[in-house]
Amino acid sequence: MIVALFEYYSTAVVTPTTALQQEQAPNTSSSLNVNDPNHISIRSSSTQIKSPAGSSSGGDDSRAVAAMNKDKDNSTQNRSVSMVDMYIDNSEPSENVGQIHFSLEYDFQNTTLILKVIQGKELPAKDLSGTSDPYVRVTLLPDKKHRLETKIKRRTLNPRWNETFYFEGFPVQKLQSRILHLHVFDYDRFSRDDSIGECGELLCSLCYHPSNSILTLTLVKARNLKAKDINGKSDPYTKVWLQFGDKRIEKRKTPIFKCNLNPHFNESFSFNVPWEKIRECSLDVMVMDFDNIGRNELIGRILLAGKNGSGASETKHWQDMISKPRQTIVQWHRLKPE
Repeated sequence: MIVALFEYYSTAVVTPTTALQQEQAPNTSSSLNVNDPNHISIRSSSTQIKSPAGSSSGGDDSRAVAAMNKDKDNSTQNRSVSMVDMYIDNSEPSENVGQIHFSLEYDFQNTTLILKVIQGKELPAKDLSGTSDPYVRVTLLPDKKHRLETKIKRRTLNPRWNETFYFEGFPVQKLQSRILHLHVFDYDRFSRDDSIGECGELLCSLCYHPSNSILTLTLVKARNLKAKDINGKSDPYTKVWLQFGDKRIEKRKTPIFKCNLNPHFNESFSFNVPWEKIRECSLDVMVMDFDNIGRNELIGRILLAGKNGSGASETKHWQDMISKPRQTIVQWHRLKPE
C-alpha cells in the first residue's frame, strides 16, 4: 500500500486547505501537485495556522500551499514526489476563531482519500454557559449533497473527536478538481446550529471601462454573516475605500440592513481611475455591524487588488477585470476577520 500522509493544525474553517489538484498559477490555493507518482513522501508538519488577514494566500480563509518537486531516477524509472516547502499565513488574527488538528492520507492503490479529524483547540464560546457543543462538517466540494459529520462534543472548547472518514474511488486525477472543506459548528437543540470561525461570504462584481476610466464595484449580497449582536443577528452595512498604495482616496457606504445575516445590498459604486493607475489601486471592502450605542464592529473584509489582494480569489478577480475590459466579472469571496 502506497500512502501519502499530511498532518497539521489549521483554523476552525479549512477552505480549501487540502485539495489534491494541479497547480495552475503561483497563487493556486492549497494543492498537492501529483501526476501519477508511484510513491509520494510528504514531510510531516504540525504548524499552527492563524486566521487569514491582509495578504493571505487564499480567499477565503486560511490556506496552506504545498509546493511539490518531481524527481525521476533514470536507473529505476521510479517516480517520486516530495514536499519541499509549505507556505502559511502566519499573520495575527483579530479575534480567536480556534484551530482544528487533522491528518490526511492518500492510498494510491485503493484510490482512497483518508481524513482523520483529531481535535479542536481554543474554539470560541457560542453558548451562554461560556462553552460550545462543537462538531465538524466535512464536504468534498463541489459536491455539497453528500456531507459527513463528526459526533457532537458537549460543553467544551477543546474537543477531541479522533474520527476517520474515507473518500473511496477518487483517483488523483479526479481529486485535482476537488476541495476538502472542514467547517466547525456549534450544535443548538432549539435553533439553527451556529458557525464557528467563519465570517461569511460576499458576492460582488467588478467592471472597468478604459474609454472613460470608470471602475465599477457592485455589492450584490452577503450570506452567512457572523452574528455580532446578543439577539443572534447583525445590522450589516458595507464600507468601501478606494486606495492607491496605502493612501485612502475615496469612501462609499451601503445602507444598513437591520437584523440580517444574509443582506441583499444591490448597490453599485463608480470610481474614476485612469488606465495607467488601474494596476496600482485597490478596493478595501469592509462588512460592518452597525451599533446604536457603541462602536461599529467589523464582521469581515476583503481587499480587491491586482497585486496584493487579501487572497488568490481577490487578486484573480481584479486581474480578470483588467483582462476583460467592459465586462462585468461576478465572484463570491470569503470574508476575512481582519
